[in-house]
Amino acid sequence: MSNFALLFCFAFSTLSSSCTVLKKRNDKPIIGVLAQEVDSPQPQKASYIAASYVKFLESAGARVVPVMINQTLEEYKTLFNSINGILYPGGDASIVSSGYANTARIFYKLAIEANSRGDYFPVWGTCLGFEELTYLTSGKQLLSDTNTSGVALPLVFTNGSRESKLFKGFPAEVLDALASEPITENSHELSLTLESYNSNADLRKFYNVLTTNSDGITEFVSTMEAYGFPIYGTQWHPEKNAFEWTRPYIPHSPSAVKTTFFMADFMVNEARKNFHKFEDEEVEKRALIYNYNPAYTGNKSAFEQIYYF
Repeated sequence: MSNFALLFCFAFSTLSSSCTVLKKRNDKPIIGVLAQEVDSPQPQKASYIAASYVKFLESAGARVVPVMINQTLEEYKTLFNSINGILYPGGDASIVSSGYANTARIFYKLAIEANSRGDYFPVWGTCLGFEELTYLTSGKQLLSDTNTSGVALPLVFTNGSRESKLFKGFPAEVLDALASEPITENSHELSLTLESYNSNADLRKFYNVLTTNSDGITEFVSTMEAYGFPIYGTQWHPEKNAFEWTRPYIPHSPSAVKTTFFMADFMVNEARKNFHKFEDEEVEKRALIYNYNPAYTGNKSAFEQIYYF
């Protein structure tokens, strides 16, 4: 503790029985975004990342590194120790057997090991990424068909979830909007039903269900966070509200866009608690997504822009 901090504590000791010195913070977080294979590979177009996930993280003050599929374990270990968190994006890759799934499994294992020894490393899964997390934690494919492709819904908060790690920093007006307005966009045909969650001991022990939704018949888990690890999942798409415009059911209201920001802000602040770094500045610069140019695809895709690799 510095002399200044000691003097500060002493000066205010009459006002408080204890003094907490500010913790270290990484104000230059770099977050990995996992790529996935394209349906019809071409030269320089074997995998992709939708640009909205990159913008999502950049909007809250992070830089992004693409996490390529089909690399070696040693390359992944080196990258893991260089970045401050990872995001598993939505898409249509297999959560069991694909480059996306294999890479997600490696980083999940590394994250569990790191967090278990006190090396704080956040993991975020959106849509397919959420589904991937359920598989990685349970070791089983527990998803069921639901009528949830192309629909915006309000969230149904579980008891106490507004005080969860994820939501407790949100303004009341945003939480109220999330509970009353259809501002969470869903683009999935499979879901983790509440029944399947309750029937699986591994999921119940690991994840706290924060919100649910229903397609009118089946109730499913829509937001979750791990009890003992900084691992979070949304079946819905927080990034689309601000950055995707190709579908009429994507909400763009002020509350919807605020939701994008506060979700991104939470994940980036989680990454600020990690202090991994690249071996030098030149290696860092070569890894950043700034080295790639996104293609405009809004005239033929659900995504306005895509990075191809």
